[in-house]
Amino acid sequence: MKVISFVTVLTLLVLSIASFGQAKVEKQVARQYFQLFEGSPHSDRFRIELKSDIDSTWSKWTNRGYHFGFDPTLTPMYTTVNGILSTPYMVQVRGNQNEKNKKRWGFHVFEGYAKDDKSRITLLVNKHIEQGKPVAEMYYYGTEYNHSTLAYNWFRIGSDVRQHSFLFGRDQAIFYGSLTLSNALTLGRIGTDDIRKEKPEGDDEQNYEESAKHVNYQSLKNSQDGTIFYDKDNDIVVIKIEGEWRKLATEPQPSTIKYDF
Repeated sequence: MKVISFVTVLTLLVLSIASFGQAKVEKQVARQYFQLFEGSPHSDRFRIELKSDIDSTWSKWTNRGYHFGFDPTLTPMYTTVNGILSTPYMVQVRGNQNEKNKKRWGFHVFEGYAKDDKSRITLLVNKHIEQGKPVAEMYYYGTEYNHSTLAYNWFRIGSDVRQHSFLFGRDQAIFYGSLTLSNALTLGRIGTDDIRKEKPEGDDEQNYEESAKHVNYQSLKNSQDGTIFYDKDNDIVVIKIEGEWRKLATEPQPSTIKYDF
């Protein structure tokens, strides 16, 4: 009986030590991924940091929707919140010394996928410089991974009611609602050097200037009655009526009307 008691006590002691050791190891491991930092030295105020390891063999990296724009040898695995993420403050994405490895190409701030797990809305910043300034961009990318017209879906702003509000695509916008301008309206200045009949070969992003000329050609060729633009080669305003381009008649301002600009 005493032998049995001794063996039992010894077993329990070994299990306790093993359990304590395992708990200690798990606590040390957890500390790598869930860390508590002081807000400032000796402030007695803390902040939390969560992080994941870098593992290029992670199964999700084989999925284009996960690895596209990332380097799996430099980018940590996705950290998942298995539930609704809510904050009474804000969500912020900031740059750092390895920014290109912290968000897609260093540009993508947000991506939200549709039920097909391929189509997505995307918000990105400073991918392009246009008109002398960095650009923030938002679009709805489709299931084709290229820069063609077919690759982009409509992005609606205003409401979720069909044939209402305002739709934006790659090269077209449809305004179902009224438009009120508080400033001047400038017509497109289009001449022969702004038009290209044939579509340029290759990616539209790489050939954006020539691609834009082809878009101009297609838009004018397929335009409906009521389409209007400024013909800069002939200094006239033209409008399509009954399928025919017609010049709008203009006349000089009366001498009694003067502008300061």
